[in-house]
Formats: sequence, C-alpha cells, structure tokens
Amino acid sequence: MSAVAIKGWCPGALRPMQSGDGLVVRIRPRGGRLDAAQAAGIADLAARYGNGLIDLTSRANLQIRGVSDEGYPALIDGLAELGLLDTDSDTEAQRNVLVTPFWTADDDTPSLAAELERALASASLGLPTKFGFAIDDGSERVLAGASADIRIERDRNGGLLVRADGARYGRSVSRGEAVDIGLAIAEWFVISGGAKGEKRRMVAHLAGGASLPELLRGDAEPVARSAAPVPGLYSTGALVGVAFGQMPHQTLSHLAGSALALRMTPWRMVLAERMHEMPRGADLVTDPDDPALRVIACSGAPRCREAHADTRALASALASFVPADARLHVSGCAKGCAQSGSADVTLVASSEGFDLIRRGTTRDVPVLRGLTRSDLVANPSVLMGGH
Repeated sequence: MSAVAIKGWCPGALRPMQSGDGLVVRIRPRGGRLDAAQAAGIADLAARYGNGLIDLTSRANLQIRGVSDEGYPALIDGLAELGLLDTDSDTEAQRNVLVTPFWTADDDTPSLAAELERALASASLGLPTKFGFAIDDGSERVLAGASADIRIERDRNGGLLVRADGARYGRSVSRGEAVDIGLAIAEWFVISGGAKGEKRRMVAHLAGGASLPELLRGDAEPVARSAAPVPGLYSTGALVGVAFGQMPHQTLSHLAGSALALRMTPWRMVLAERMHEMPRGADLVTDPDDPALRVIACSGAPRCREAHADTRALASALASFVPADARLHVSGCAKGCAQSGSADVTLVASSEGFDLIRRGTTRDVPVLRGLTRSDLVANPSVLMGGH
C-alpha cells in the first residue's frame, strides 16, 4: 500500500486544509444545530467563494469545498457575521462535540452541549485535534457507532453517566456534575500520556493498559445501543440523507427554506426540524432502503490530492450489490477519512489498483490486491466473498 500524507488533524474554518479542488473549510455548528438563516448563509457563501459543493462529515460538521486563497478572507468574514467562528483555531479544534439530533426542547441535551462547549473554550487541555465528546443522553444510544472519546449517556435507570470510550461502564453523575467529570477524564487522558504517540485516542489508551483513577470510574451501565437511524419522519422532524455526504449549495438552501433549523448528524444525514413531509431532491436520500446508505465514500479524485481513484463513481456503481445488512467503505487512500472504523468490506485505492479488506479498516491487511475498477464492476460478487 502506498504511503500517504497523514496530517493528524482535521480542517476548520480558521485552519483550512488544501485539497485537490481548493481549500476545504470546515464549519462546526454549535450544539450540532444551524438555524435556518445560518444554513442559508452557508449555502450562499459556498456558491460565492467555493465551488458550490458542501460535505457532511462523520463528525457532524459541514465543509465548504473549492475555496480559493483570494476568496477565503471574504468567506471567513461571512461566517463571522453568521456567528459560526471561534476566537482562534485552537479553541475551534478543541470544540469537538457530537450531539444526538433527537433531543426535545425540554430535555438536558441543549444545555449540556452549551455548557460543555463553553468549558472547552475556556480550558487549555492540550487534547489531540481528533479527540472528541459525545452527548448521547436519549433513551437509546444513537451515537454509539460514532467517533468520540468521552461520552455523556443515560444509564439503565434513566440517570446520567459519563464514560470513557472503550470502558464498559461509566460513572453516575448528577446533571451539574456531568461536564466537570467529562473534563476531568480528558485531563487524566493528557496527564497519563494518552495525547502522546501515534493513535492518541481513548480506546487505544485504555487498550494499552492505562487505568482510570477510581474517582473517574463507575459501575453504571449505559442504556442499550439503538439500531442505525434511517431516513424518515421523527417526532422532531424529517431525517434525510445526502448521497455520499456531498450536496450542491442549492440543496442546502432548499432545506434551509423548508425547516426551522437543521441538526447535523455523524451519519451524513440532517434532521430538518418541524418538517412533517420528507423533502425531495436528486441529491437527497429519503428511502430507508436506498442502496446509497450502505456505502461510505470519501471525496476521492480529483477533489482530493491524496486519492488514487474516483471513489464516488465506483461507490455508485457498486451500491446496489451490497446486501442490506452490510456496509462498503470506498477510500481513495489509506487514510480512511470518510470512516475510521471497521466496515464489512473496505476498498482502498492505491497506485496499483484497489486493495480489498474484509471486516476491517483501511489499515488492515487486504485479502486481495490490485483490483481494477473494471474487475469490481464486472464481478461485484467478489465484494462479499463470491467468485
């Protein structure tokens, strides 16, 4: 597998990343929510200063693509006017908070998210930029499959707990303790050496032998993990997917004009608040059985400079051959930006073709190497082990 430039950090608004189609500018909505005016404003800025394409990321953020060096300052001014900028890039990078989209106005979620984000903005923890928090305090854990290092969840009796990712149990806390305990676990992670080394994530730190102090451990078991959410109507609005996580600015503008607000998710879907009918659009996924939901694909070539193939074209060609209970990850290189975790089948593009990995990540050992796009499209049964 060919070497790739693994940067070890994620782009932001104040720290954009250069890609094959220009600067990638990532926007981190506060509380995981954009009001209609903010969403419409982002769509307008993407059209004026980017190439008009907007990504939904696995960390529930948006990315404006194709921004030129000349257009970047005006874009930043526009984001500031929308109230979407942090004071500096370090604060922005540390404010990495996933929020369940299924909250209601009278539960703890919005206030917990706001309190945690304020605390992160005022702290100097020295956390890795991929280190994150999840507020998943509903009656089921909907964010269990999403990347996070510290989780605020419900226990089986309905109380709050704070849990280090990778630990089976968490510490029971009151509402007023939750954020402080979460930050204390983050501080322990840094002090105990978790922020050093290659992986710099909580699961790897605990798996490597690190042990939480007794004060931060607990015996509270989190509620059951939910099935993966699918597009459809929910009590809070319409959950709609975006094919391969990328949409033109017109689609975001359309959603902004039809909903009270948009809640971001790590599933490349958005929840349109108070929308009582499923929206329509060529780029939207509204059918829970749509094959596009079974495939994860990064930006790919030519949009990404590291990619060796047009991943989304291949993903579109293969989606219908993936069983309903399986997931295919198509990655343009070994970084695995679109998904860090395991998939039933992972295809990794290299200069020699595609490597095929079963039940693993982009960094695991392939069972087949050097497959061409023609090989895969002509014989898609090879994906699931057929010949």
